[in-house]
Amino acid sequence: MTETTGATGEGTRAVRAGLPEPVKNEPTLPGPVFAAHFHLPGDVEGPYTYGRDENPTWTLLERAVGELEAPGRDDVETLVFASGMAAISSVLFSQLRAGDTVVMPDDGYQALPLVHEQLRAYGIQVRTAPTGGDAQLAVLEGARLLWIETPSNPGLDVCDIRRLVDAAHARGALVAVDNTLATPLGQRPLELGADFSVASGTKQLTGHGDVLLGYVSGRDAEAMTAVRRWRKLVGAIPGPMEAWLAHRSIATLHLRVERQSANALAVAEALRDWPEELGVRYPGLPGDPSYKIASQQMRRFGCVVSFTLPTRARAERFLDALRLVDDATSFGGVRSTAERRGRWGGDAVPDGFIRFSAGAEDTEDLVADVRRALRESTG
Repeated sequence: MTETTGATGEGTRAVRAGLPEPVKNEPTLPGPVFAAHFHLPGDVEGPYTYGRDENPTWTLLERAVGELEAPGRDDVETLVFASGMAAISSVLFSQLRAGDTVVMPDDGYQALPLVHEQLRAYGIQVRTAPTGGDAQLAVLEGARLLWIETPSNPGLDVCDIRRLVDAAHARGALVAVDNTLATPLGQRPLELGADFSVASGTKQLTGHGDVLLGYVSGRDAEAMTAVRRWRKLVGAIPGPMEAWLAHRSIATLHLRVERQSANALAVAEALRDWPEELGVRYPGLPGDPSYKIASQQMRRFGCVVSFTLPTRARAERFLDALRLVDDATSFGGVRSTAERRGRWGGDAVPDGFIRFSAGAEDTEDLVADVRRALRESTG
């Protein structure tokens, strides 16, 4: 395998991550391996036996993600999954048993309330608290697992990962961090002491809105063995083509994250300076409630900006007026998207709340489109 160490720059690391040693007349990144079974005469040995357990295409992608989440470390294992929710579920349901307690954010990803219901159905106590202000500290006592989502989706609050990790570990709890919005180029939870870094690769990691994927990176061998076993039991595995596309996309991650973060900041500044008060949130915006702690633990602040228009009708007129921005859910793609989050009914946000995901368009064009749509939506 071609190794990329912690001494290299992040752009170099992303371009080279997970690539095998070069072989004459072979592609730099081998194509996807489609196989349900592999030749296996005699005793069961070797890494590839059955397609639900392992696949060479996954292996290269897992190495690539691991090199981004934990550069220069060989004690971290990464496992890829069919989706972000498959990755989230693998950690929660492999580590928790009836009678355990888990602490989760009450302002996190929209599907988490469904997860809470299922955990409680299995006899697991769920405590929740907001992300902002490190409020989860107050409900940690006796917990088996602390689940952090920072920045939170869609509110963009940030908590102090190191502070929460230290408090959780002092109480004997494991810590998992949903790193989807930040990406490994924005923050590295394992370096801040977390036991798991979990993400939906569907978003900015792959960045083109055409792949469903998730992953878990962890530094505790026993815990990761349980995660791997869960993946095997439920079969929540990615297809080889999806895994290959994801690995191919990682090569441009650094470029995409740089442009999208710059665009997000420019959009946030334009919204902040608009004559109306829009309640703009972006962790990289000076003056944002999350700016101080985000600046301490994040290297880049992500592609998502949130703001609130006065009414549902105004929000819908704004979305209709945008020309360079697709009205679509999810985030992290090279094409900017925005949506009125209240339409899903799962987030505690006002009717006019907009989640805006900055793409890779020219900054001036994107900002001009947002300003024009704001003007047109006032009528």
